[in-house]
Amino acid sequence: MIEWGLFTESWPQYAAGLWMTAKLTVLALVVGMCIAIPLAVARVSASPWVSGPVWAYSYFFRGTPMLVRLLLVYYGLGQFEWVRAQWEAGNPFWLIFRDPYGCALVTFALNTGAYTTEIIAGALRSVPHGEVEAARACGMTRFTMLRRILLPGALRRAMPAYSNEVIFMLHGTAIASTVTLVDLTGAARNAYSTFFAPFEAFIFAGLIYLCITFALVGLFRLAERRWLAHLQPRKPAPRTA
Repeated sequence: MIEWGLFTESWPQYAAGLWMTAKLTVLALVVGMCIAIPLAVARVSASPWVSGPVWAYSYFFRGTPMLVRLLLVYYGLGQFEWVRAQWEAGNPFWLIFRDPYGCALVTFALNTGAYTTEIIAGALRSVPHGEVEAARACGMTRFTMLRRILLPGALRRAMPAYSNEVIFMLHGTAIASTVTLVDLTGAARNAYSTFFAPFEAFIFAGLIYLCITFALVGLFRLAERRWLAHLQPRKPAPRTA
């Protein structure tokens, strides 16, 4: 028998959890994008001294589970005496890691930054050589060419792959409840512990995630139609009798 009281009585918790999930997702994506753009430029550099550290960063964060890193940041940093000394001294940077929200946000931002770096770097490599030659023929400097030609084109071409990263980041925030944050999954856990109805509690959270995912897919499709229309294959002209 379905516990309908769970939906009517727990919706404020779900609404608050949804707001927490939205904040973590949006802020992590914004910070991750700010990290990824300069690192992607460095990633495509011909110098191994420039691209090597970026490769190591992305390899580490793409090769280790995000849950493990979140637990290490939240529970592990407090084991070091010098970190606790920074907390007692009121260092604003290290105080971020004293709060579970700060630990989750830093972990998520660094994770999505690593994936986005590789996405944008791949898009930079796929820029047609003719565009680069045309920019050089116009006398553009490297910085001007990046700002006006390479990065705008790469960001447009990266949009289909980046849409998947946005959705993965949304789903990845579900682990925030492991560090005491009441996100959407945490709200479902609280509802389960209150009504002892695991199926209803988690299926309701899953439906909310599903609706947000459908909305994001629709938004990115509209954006692709607007900004990637010039890359679509031309439709054949109608035949005339």
